[in-house]
Amino acid sequence: MTAKRLVFWFDFASTYSYLSAERIDALCAEAGVEVEWRPILLGPVFKAQGWDTSPFNIYPAKGRYMWRDMERLCAARGLPLVRPDPFPQNSLLAARTARVSQPTGADPAFCKAVFRAEFQSGAQISDPEVITRLLSECGLPSDLLEVGQSNANKAALRADVEKGMALGLFGAPTFTVAEEVFWGDDRLEAAIRFAVA
Repeated sequence: MTAKRLVFWFDFASTYSYLSAERIDALCAEAGVEVEWRPILLGPVFKAQGWDTSPFNIYPAKGRYMWRDMERLCAARGLPLVRPDPFPQNSLLAARTARVSQPTGADPAFCKAVFRAEFQSGAQISDPEVITRLLSECGLPSDLLEVGQSNANKAALRADVEKGMALGLFGAPTFTVAEEVFWGDDRLEAAIRFAVA
């Protein structure tokens, strides 16, 4: 049976999206599932739910749990973890740049580099110098930073956020297979199984 395409919706400021970014390609390749990396912004998603920041900041107990959970999961997976300051970071520049990093969507290597710079090194991903350096390290042209700021790309990113919300997206990471929605790093395997069912 032919596997369906899985879309990986993520925000670079999202802790659990970092976890998924580190494992989604290998898991999808093993299952024969094509994956599309789709950067979005959670700000408008949260605003639609009446929040002005991450729920991990709004609800302190939830935030404390999330960071401890991240520490456990990263330790188990052999991943470094640095808490970004501030949290959440402004991911707009990274998302716009990632969106034009491949003709057909976001370049996975660049996306992983952004996540690692933020969550492994504590870099400020809103800094153009950081994004330019990551583009160079990934062998991508530095002018993608400028291309990403075009009015057409800004509108396309907004449209992606709206499309995700129309599908039922309310957080990240989210995985969709056609119109079926799976939310959270711990649902990645379920999304892949659905894609090959």
